[in-house]
Amino acid sequence: MTKTTIRLLMPQWQGGNNPNYSFGAELLAWLAPDNDQPLINVPVQAYDGTPLENENGMNGRKQLLEQLKSAHHIIDAHKPDRIVMFGGDCLVEQAPFAYLNERYGGELGLIWIDAHVDLVRYVGYDNGHTLPLGNLLGEGDEEFAKLVKTPLKPENVFIAGLEALTEQSEASQRLGIAPIESETEMIQRLGIRTAGTKELLNSTESIKEWIKESGIKHLAIHLDLDVLDPKAFRSLLFANPDVPINYSPEGTMQIPQLLNLIKELSEETDVVGLGITEHLPWDSIKLKNLLGEIPILNK
Repeated sequence: MTKTTIRLLMPQWQGGNNPNYSFGAELLAWLAPDNDQPLINVPVQAYDGTPLENENGMNGRKQLLEQLKSAHHIIDAHKPDRIVMFGGDCLVEQAPFAYLNERYGGELGLIWIDAHVDLVRYVGYDNGHTLPLGNLLGEGDEEFAKLVKTPLKPENVFIAGLEALTEQSEASQRLGIAPIESETEMIQRLGIRTAGTKELLNSTESIKEWIKESGIKHLAIHLDLDVLDPKAFRSLLFANPDVPINYSPEGTMQIPQLLNLIKELSEETDVVGLGITEHLPWDSIKLKNLLGEIPILNK
């Protein structure tokens, strides 16, 4: 029986409170190889210069909830077996991965390839893209988490490429922000397995063992591009040439290592979901803005 795959383009920017995420998502979808998978646009409220309203500790809460529900409606209408998501900020992952966990009887495996855990809320940093994994586990933000009908099992989640949590804690303290519950505490409480980039460079056996021990037959992959080393790949939040970012540790993974990891995962089990997020192509953004100001191009 042929399995159906859809591609979603969700140029959501409100979760990171950065309008540049929209163009990054659109460019991702354009760069991806062509095939017969339909590309479906999830409607996102475009940036119009109006600052996001902070509602109950989250910037743009209303828009984010509306866009999440739109994504759910689109997915439910197509009832696919596999989903590819081009984001936007990391919060775009909630709808497709929640659906896939239901589709596969609450037994979906999820590997979260990210330099950060995306589990906890930070007081003083009110952007929703810090919470998607927490929401999917039934934790995170209550209003978002309740839209996950079947929370993921913590034992079916693996965080790969995670940079040192002690460094994240120190970076947060420098900026005067702090998590409600520390990442380390939540990971230990839920029993989530993790592996850093250095460990995975030597061997991916810890992930393969997790797949076998947990009986993962269907796997979704979240790829936050900030897992990559910004010195080697510049289209990242941490590589902004105009605004130095130092509130969180940078990723250190190299592209060949990332590609090898994804290929190995694809050989170990059935990959039914892939989400790629947080693409910020600064040179292309600058060029797009330049072209938008040239008179002859706008007549």
